[in-house]
Amino acid sequence: MADAVKANGSTTDRITILEKIPPVANPLAKDPAAIASNINYHAHYSPHFSPYKFEPEQAFYATAESVRDQLIKQWNDTYCHYHKVNPKQTYYLSMEYLQGRALTNAVGNLDVQDAYADALKQLGYALEEITEQEKDAALGNGGIGRLASCFLDSMATLSLPAWGYGLRYRYGLFKQLMTKTGQEEIAEDWLEKFSPWEIPRHDVVFPIRFFGQVEVNPNGSRKWIGGEVIQAVAYDVPIPGYKTKNTNSLRLWEAKARAEDFNLFEFNDGKYESAALLHSRAQQAKSNATEDGKLLRLEQQYFLCSASLQDIITRFKERLDGKDKIMWSEFPSKVAVQLNDTHPTLSIPELMRLLMDDEGLGWDEAWDITNRTIAYTNHTVLPEALEKWSQTVMWKLLPRHMEIIEEIDKRFIKMIQSTKPELEGKISDLLILDNNPQKPVVRMANLCVVSAHTVNGVAQLHSDILKAELFSDYVKVWRTKFQNKTNGITPRRWLKFCNPELSSIITKWLKTDQWVNNLDLLVNLRQFADSSVLQAEWESAKLASKQRLAHYVLQVTGVSIDPNSLFDIQIKRIHEYKRQLMNILGAVYRYKKLKEMSPEERKKTTPRTIMIGGKAFATYTNAKRIVKLVSDVGAVVNTDPEVNSFLKVIFVPNYNVSVAEVLIPGSELSQHISTAGMEASGTSNMKFALNGCLIIGTLDGANVEIREEIGQENFFLFGATADEVPRLRKEREQGLFKPDPRFEEAKQFIKSGAFGSYDYNPLLDSLEGNSGFGRGDYFLVGYDFPSYMDAQARVDEAYKDRKKWTKMSILSTAGSGKFSSDRTIGQYAKEIWKIDECRLP
Repeated sequence: MADAVKANGSTTDRITILEKIPPVANPLAKDPAAIASNINYHAHYSPHFSPYKFEPEQAFYATAESVRDQLIKQWNDTYCHYHKVNPKQTYYLSMEYLQGRALTNAVGNLDVQDAYADALKQLGYALEEITEQEKDAALGNGGIGRLASCFLDSMATLSLPAWGYGLRYRYGLFKQLMTKTGQEEIAEDWLEKFSPWEIPRHDVVFPIRFFGQVEVNPNGSRKWIGGEVIQAVAYDVPIPGYKTKNTNSLRLWEAKARAEDFNLFEFNDGKYESAALLHSRAQQAKSNATEDGKLLRLEQQYFLCSASLQDIITRFKERLDGKDKIMWSEFPSKVAVQLNDTHPTLSIPELMRLLMDDEGLGWDEAWDITNRTIAYTNHTVLPEALEKWSQTVMWKLLPRHMEIIEEIDKRFIKMIQSTKPELEGKISDLLILDNNPQKPVVRMANLCVVSAHTVNGVAQLHSDILKAELFSDYVKVWRTKFQNKTNGITPRRWLKFCNPELSSIITKWLKTDQWVNNLDLLVNLRQFADSSVLQAEWESAKLASKQRLAHYVLQVTGVSIDPNSLFDIQIKRIHEYKRQLMNILGAVYRYKKLKEMSPEERKKTTPRTIMIGGKAFATYTNAKRIVKLVSDVGAVVNTDPEVNSFLKVIFVPNYNVSVAEVLIPGSELSQHISTAGMEASGTSNMKFALNGCLIIGTLDGANVEIREEIGQENFFLFGATADEVPRLRKEREQGLFKPDPRFEEAKQFIKSGAFGSYDYNPLLDSLEGNSGFGRGDYFLVGYDFPSYMDAQARVDEAYKDRKKWTKMSILSTAGSGKFSSDRTIGQYAKEIWKIDECRLP
């Protein structure tokens, strides 16, 4: 009956089934029948839609609310336990979280996946069909947002007492549409209806002030007054750990105020380009990027910092159990605050302000507490990504904070002059306030380094560059302040749940599923890598994932791809340093050579499907040109009957977490080809390697450590090394670069109009010349192109020996144990936060 309804069922059929299952509230149900009753209860008594409807969308919301019942019980128990034990807790502040879909993750972590699948079957649905109804929570736009979400999963799984703090953006980056003109952006409203996972906390509300002035009291104390005040209201999202009762919280802040007081629309939208088009102030921000647009982003950053720190201090006081005197010196022994990049930097002056102005502490005591509480993670060495805020804008928006920052800077200079006179000549680089008369700015990274007790990079190479280059003079002041914490990914979402076939095989051969929360156990697959039985099973699992991916590509692009071809994938934000341009130039060269071959010669080649996905910021013109080029090349190649059985080029639209969960398991080769020294870490490289995908890449970011772990013979390496890059750029400026003929041939083929009439000269010009803005090939695509093409030839050859390729794939997974976010978070907990497990009994 259930299967019949699923295939052909009408609303009447579904109502008939619902009538047979009693709608009984059973929030802690474990067996399928009781779960089905609880889902039906929510369909009846937590209604969000018209009566007599139980379509897939309604079934999703009712199912999510049933799962949430269990989470709330564990959630409440967890926080009662934390309150009772009163451990030191970590508060992770991030402007972005890319959570992806929550339902699969929740039933997986609660270990009720099979029970919910059976319950939904009784209600006429497959679990997979229901999970597809969920929209990705759009709370950010890039890698650090996904990293933050992996970290939250690991904190809960390790039973660490921790909170995430973020902003409740109504709109994420944008929804990417592909049209004849290239990428178009429309708002992606993930809260169009509502999120079943979040709980509004109407009792958790804090005032957030902007503008105004500083009042000096007769006793010398200072108070920030006037301006405009809005309210931060908390929304909590439960974060369950894997096979543990601990359920932590992601607390998201939303702004509330009277409309005439403050334009909240684009504040809550997230001001991500296309969403900004929806509202008037955002329109102004787009036309007047010099001040209004930047002011909005700064407002959001301060809003996150102030609301979170007020909440942290309130909770610290609540845990004092009625003690008359607050021992502020104990604050750092109960509170660890981690800044995820420079976006939450304003936590530093805000904590100082709260301690001095509201709690009456003196500077020295407030500074000691702030320094011992706050730690900072750096995610980039790219100059444009190291935030610098206009001092004029900061004085206007946050006058009290600028006073505090000035004082921090003044005291820091004094300390350098008295203790490190040899650095006197470097003071202008070390200053927090750059007082250049043309453009005075606050250097947020410098403020973080001066104020935090620990600074960490996110891969060994990146951390070494921070110490040797970016922060080298600070290292001379604080030799023990700098650490490395190589990023990691959660093996739950990125293998166990998204790749069920491969997960089952791993469990079968390891004779345990303990690898899911002890990823180091994967190393034991190495002893079976030559087994023909394992290799056959491995290939079968990979084929199932490839077929699923082929079906998805057909669905979203209309292009049919062959699961027997080599699936070659590059998915990440579109940026010139990530070099999607190199990838598509390689594809263009491959296409041209195929066209020149005889039919017999083509049959000897390795058929390949190249997939590229990612979003280009709406204002990043060259990135959008790259998207357009990939799309145009695909349109020609995929419809060319001579070669389209040997090569397909696909632009996968609207890349997000859920799309990645289909692409990564189905991949066989993945491109991580950024200019060496420019990618801090990368985490998609870890996801691909974990899923048995081989990497073609440079010695950049975490690629270096991945190659060490899986074996250099299982990694297709090419390109200049980080220490060679400055010299190569200089040689290019001196006119010493001699381009490879293949590089010139690919560019000329595009210029010939082979892929349509769009003018690609401005994009190709970036690769031309020896220097100058937008020219001179700063990212060394031309220099690395010949070794890239040679590495691709090695890939083609290796893929022909399927037995060897499959063994390499197994060894890739087997060597991925280090890249669990459980390992990363365990190191943060022990070496930076000094917090311990606080497991719910």
